[in-house]
Amino acid sequence: MTDLIIKNGNCFIDDNLVSTDIAIKDKKIVKIGKNLTDAKEIIDASGLTVLPGCIDTQTHFREPGSTDTEDLHSGSRAAIAGGITSVFEMPNTNPPTSNMKEFQRKLDLAKNRMYCNYAFYFGATADNAHDLASLEGLEGCCGIKLFAGSSTGNLLVAEENDIEKVFKNASKVVAVHSEDEEILNRNKKLIKEGDVHTHPIWRSDECAISSTRRIVRIAERYKKKAHILHVTTKQEIDFLSQHKGNITFEITPQHLTIYAPDCYDKLGTYAQMNPPLRDKSHYDRLWYGVKNNLNDTIGSDHAPHLKVNKEKTYPNSPSGMPGVQTLMPVMLNHVNDGKLTLSQLVKLVCENPVKIFGIQNKGFIKEQYDADFTIIDMHKTIEIKNENIESKCGWSPFDGFKFKGTPVSTIIGGKIKMKDGKILGDPEGTPLVFS
Repeated sequence: MTDLIIKNGNCFIDDNLVSTDIAIKDKKIVKIGKNLTDAKEIIDASGLTVLPGCIDTQTHFREPGSTDTEDLHSGSRAAIAGGITSVFEMPNTNPPTSNMKEFQRKLDLAKNRMYCNYAFYFGATADNAHDLASLEGLEGCCGIKLFAGSSTGNLLVAEENDIEKVFKNASKVVAVHSEDEEILNRNKKLIKEGDVHTHPIWRSDECAISSTRRIVRIAERYKKKAHILHVTTKQEIDFLSQHKGNITFEITPQHLTIYAPDCYDKLGTYAQMNPPLRDKSHYDRLWYGVKNNLNDTIGSDHAPHLKVNKEKTYPNSPSGMPGVQTLMPVMLNHVNDGKLTLSQLVKLVCENPVKIFGIQNKGFIKEQYDADFTIIDMHKTIEIKNENIESKCGWSPFDGFKFKGTPVSTIIGGKIKMKDGKILGDPEGTPLVFS
């Protein structure tokens, strides 16, 4: 007898939707086929689409440090509420996750507290090159995070010599917050107090492309893997499309959904993030990148802050917005609108994260793979409401938006952890395993 059978679903297998059943035992997929019976529990997925468990490769859960805003437990609840089965979590905490002691502390904090599966980035600094060289087999470590420009927290590696040191010693993928610190400092005079519309003028497109060119040049020189996070400019889309292979990149759902100046008119400092939401010419080019399979991942850059802080006068308001719970509804709505295919979305949130970062036994519906699934209803329309956000911050930039297509069940290790918006069971997420 198996533990669970998912019956009658349209299952995403080998780039096709196949009407079949999936049997699960001991956290693994043991059989895929028609008319499977004999299980302790059966889910009827008639009329629903069964995807491999979706992975959000950029989240900030703020622990240790700002646990009034978010912690590993609440962030993982937001993840599974949105159909996300695994997350990569960022190191710009307080203290930062930039040495072995703090990395182990993160793993200890996550144990039996996170609903989803997890891995943590190791933060690069100007002087931890030795640690970066020895990360290869580190349990639960997805990669190295490099802040080339200053953002939330105090992890910053701005000097070219220090960036070179990071890449030279990197034993894993280096994920980069790519903004040029020198240009950021030079542009500070362009900030107008109280006017968040000046955010993309301060953190200009030149600031982004200048940094990204430098990162790619250094990564290619050392033949190391670089993953450029939250790409926002048309210049970067065109440049990065010429540098594939060891260079991969991410776009966020928000940069594909809202743009300047409207977002700042409507949301004010709630629309403030780094790198910024830009005008429609950049938005259009980001979509060109998605449609033509140029970008490699969609990550939420879930970066919550409390309302009381977001409502401070710009530029004293912090940058960042929550997104792990809304990543899938936002992107499924875009699928329904014909802006990308479901197959493209599965590559961006399931298959490509596995290929780029070397995650074992995830990202595909195959026998002997881990039994993580995101079950979606492509026909169900939901309205995002602040009161339904699981994150401690209690708000979303998409409050009031209606999206067609949404996760209705989240299954992790063969156990149903979310059904119809309700979170079930205990937090039993485990560290991701990398090859």
